[in-house]
Amino acid sequence: MTFAPTPAAVICEITALGPFFALHTHAPDARPVEPWVPMSRRFIEDRVSAVRSRLAAAGGQPLDAVEVRVAASVTHLGLAARLLSPALAAFVLHGRLLAFGFPDVHWQPVLGGPIPLSVPGTAVSAGSVPPEELTTFLDRPLGELAAAIRPFSLSPHILQGNIASALNGAATMIAAARPELAERTRTAVALLLDSPPLRGSATTTANGAFRRRSCCLIYRAAPGHKGSLCGDCVLHRDAGSARSR
Repeated sequence: MTFAPTPAAVICEITALGPFFALHTHAPDARPVEPWVPMSRRFIEDRVSAVRSRLAAAGGQPLDAVEVRVAASVTHLGLAARLLSPALAAFVLHGRLLAFGFPDVHWQPVLGGPIPLSVPGTAVSAGSVPPEELTTFLDRPLGELAAAIRPFSLSPHILQGNIASALNGAATMIAAARPELAERTRTAVALLLDSPPLRGSATTTANGAFRRRSCCLIYRAAPGHKGSLCGDCVLHRDAGSARSR
C-alpha cells in the first residue's frame, strides 16, 4: 500500500529543492517573533525603499537616480518568486495545494539572496487537488501582493509579466533539480499561463525560449538607464522600442 506523505513531509521535500523553495512554518494564529515580520503594506514599503537604496549603491548613484517604480518592480518580482516557487513545487511533487493568504505570511527582511519565508503549518492541503485549483494561488496571495505593490505606479502588464517570469524561473529550477518532474512541471506552468490572470503575459520564441511580454524595468536602475536585460525580457525581441516600457 502506498501512503500519501504528510504535509510536513511535503514541506521538507519542497525545501530540499533549493533556497527559493525553502519553507519555514508557524502556527496559524502565531504572532511573529523577530527576526520574522508579518507581510503587510508597511513591509512592502520598507522593502521597496531598501531595494531602491541597494540598487542605487550597486550603480554608484545617488538614491534619486533610481526610480521608485523600478525598485517596486524588482521587489515584486523577488517576492512573487518566493511565494510561487514552493507552491508550484507542492503541486508538481504531490498534487498538493499550498493555500494561504497575504496576511498569513511571515518574512525575514534580509537583502541579498532568497528572502526567508514562513507559512502556516496548515498551508499544505492534506490530499491532492485537481490541476485547475492551482490557479487559485494567482488570486491569493499573489493577487494580494499585486494589489499591495500597485500604488507604486506599476501597471498590471508589468505585474503579470513579473509573475510569469517568476513562474518560469521556478519551473526551470524544479526541472534542473528533479528532471523526472520536468514534463509535469511544464504542464502545470502551461495551465497557469493560460489562466485569465496571466493569459497573454508570456510567449515562446521560435527557438522554444520563454519570453515575457513586458519588462521588469531593472535595466533602468543602471547609470543612464543602460543596464543589461534579463534573459526573458520582451526588449530582446524589440530593441527599437526598448527603453519606453
